[in-house]
Amino acid sequence: MPVEIRTVTDIHQIGQTNWDNCAGADNPFVSFAFLSAMEDSGSTTAETGWQPFHLVAEDETGAVIGIVPLYVKAHSYGEYVFDWAWAEAYERAGGRYYPKLQSAVPFSPVPGPRLLVAHNHPDPDAVRHALISGMTILPEKLGMATLHVTFCSGEESRQMEEAGFLARTGMQYHWRNRDYQNFDDFLGALNSRKRKNLRKERKQVLEAGYSFAALRGDDLKPHHWDRFYHFYRDTSDRKWGQAYLTREFFELLHERMRDRTVLVCAFNDDEMVAGALNMMGSETLYGRNWGTMDRTPLLHFETCYYQAIDIAIEHGLKTVEAGAQGEHKIQRGYEPVITHSAHLIADPGLKRAVAQFLAQERNHIAQDRNFILSEHSPYRQEPLAPKS
Repeated sequence: MPVEIRTVTDIHQIGQTNWDNCAGADNPFVSFAFLSAMEDSGSTTAETGWQPFHLVAEDETGAVIGIVPLYVKAHSYGEYVFDWAWAEAYERAGGRYYPKLQSAVPFSPVPGPRLLVAHNHPDPDAVRHALISGMTILPEKLGMATLHVTFCSGEESRQMEEAGFLARTGMQYHWRNRDYQNFDDFLGALNSRKRKNLRKERKQVLEAGYSFAALRGDDLKPHHWDRFYHFYRDTSDRKWGQAYLTREFFELLHERMRDRTVLVCAFNDDEMVAGALNMMGSETLYGRNWGTMDRTPLLHFETCYYQAIDIAIEHGLKTVEAGAQGEHKIQRGYEPVITHSAHLIADPGLKRAVAQFLAQERNHIAQDRNFILSEHSPYRQEPLAPKS
């Protein structure tokens, strides 16, 4: 199949129609609307260390048949699959680790497709192989040491591993909807101790005077976004020392994606005191950011986890993905799920060392997941393990 591979530094050079024809409508984070809001707001630029460098595959007619959302990174911030130790070891040995290439949703540990193929293309695997081949030549061509594809699908990871990438696994905690009709229906699936604890936590928050609203579409107003951005800046400054996203990003998100955006707002005496930003896919509610100026215990669990479950049940969504980390989610009905990434490393010595590390890490993660499912599941009977 004749394919031409090129790169672009502006998503608008590809265009919304071409991009979304490849990205599809299931995952909002790889949509043109979301990623263009990142670029247009100044959140992903060379100055912030996230220079767009998207890979595009075109057929002999010039039609776009495949895309990889790709960035030139000057650092490893905002990725959630950490390679700081690799960079330190390589530079200590005299190598130059940065800049590097990164295929990801910036600042978001959201699993999803990274090898985007045109809708109804007759041979999608051929397009994916062409995209992978295009990626493999980029580091040498650009004089870079590595290329990373993070939070991709398991099948994409497998295909890239066959092409010489190193496969890496991680673990997140997702909630799975077993055809629950309401929150009490979900509670009924838990063992008695966990069920009692969740009811107690929700009751404590409500009795403390908090109320909640899940705002979407035109119900979202500028003052909600102003308040949420205040929370976001406070959280970012305390945790990371800087805010990745600009205020304009949230304006563009509202303008372009408000029907797929759900902002859970917590109020106390009519004052908005906390917020959790979620994006709605075709089957999944994705937790995005959270922030508050109120340090009341349990407010985080209610705003981010329990309200998200309520929303998923109401809309018939299959899954809630509440972001990275968080073993505390297990006790609240969220289960361990394996995540995937793939890493192309040019230097043979670094590649050998990283491969050994990843093999050990993969074994530990698999053991930890199996132990959690067998010994710490909050459900009355051990459920079927969620698919990776």
